[in-house]
Amino acid sequence: MLSNFIFFVKRTVIQPFMAGTFTENRFRGFLYAIGGIFLLSTNYITAKFALEGFNSNTFSLVWTSAATVYSFIWISASIGVRKILVPAGTAGRLILLGVITGTGMILSWAGLRLLDPSFNSFLTRFVPVLTILLSVFVLKEKVSLGILIPFAVMVGGSLISSLGRWEIVGRGVVLTLSACFVVSLQMLLAKVIVRKVHPNVLVVYRTLFGALTILIWILIIGDYDFNVAPKYWIVTLIGAFLGPCASYMLTYRSYRYWDLSKYSIVITLQPLFVLPLAYLFLGRFPHIRELLGGLIIMVGGFWLACLYFHPWRKEKSPVGDISNS
Repeated sequence: MLSNFIFFVKRTVIQPFMAGTFTENRFRGFLYAIGGIFLLSTNYITAKFALEGFNSNTFSLVWTSAATVYSFIWISASIGVRKILVPAGTAGRLILLGVITGTGMILSWAGLRLLDPSFNSFLTRFVPVLTILLSVFVLKEKVSLGILIPFAVMVGGSLISSLGRWEIVGRGVVLTLSACFVVSLQMLLAKVIVRKVHPNVLVVYRTLFGALTILIWILIIGDYDFNVAPKYWIVTLIGAFLGPCASYMLTYRSYRYWDLSKYSIVITLQPLFVLPLAYLFLGRFPHIRELLGGLIIMVGGFWLACLYFHPWRKEKSPVGDISNS
């Protein structure tokens, strides 16, 4: 794993820079990817704070609705509102993507409400694992049985984190891992749709139909409460711009310049962004057992990414995404 990472850094950054071939496009892809990952990391901080006021279902609706408005304004100001029209054949897939997105957000925020934000970010490293497994069964991709070793390491890390504390974190772990599975489904569908739909437009429809799905859900169960303190509204509205809007626009844009293999390796290290942010803004640090298990999960996830997404293999420009809502 370490040798793969060293090779990755040398091949993608050091050698091109020393040889003078670190092109403007490649540099843009790197910056877009890092920017998108950092903004996505703020989800764990802003959402965790806002969930102290909102219940998870109401928060999901406000968060996704605000992101829809932001992304629509962004589209109107940048490429024009007419660009929001999409081919008729993609409508069904966009609706399905929204339903999956809404479901993922309901599960994600319910899990985050119960867990430490840093530990939650460690758990979401299971998304690449589940995406790979789905690719095997759905897309009939072939993978080496060697991926079972880092997968076992990740499962072991999650067990260590929960050992003796299942009654405290168990429900949150189940909700978060369920959300990881749903997000993985979202990845596969987005890979197909983004070939025909502009990435920024895809963000609009993704959040729009996601918000409608959440609205229908909370109307059915009657679980909504908008009467919370202004500070929770402010943080939610700020977070909705940084996370589901701006981060996804940067991430999708990075795919035009950078391979998915490179992005997948870097995003595995996302918890290293979340840890200091959680401590700085929330004054929270994970339980020592959560931290130990989480680091093991991250190592397993990074190991898996290096095995599956070979950084030395030439690939076509990707169109998917590896991230949480």
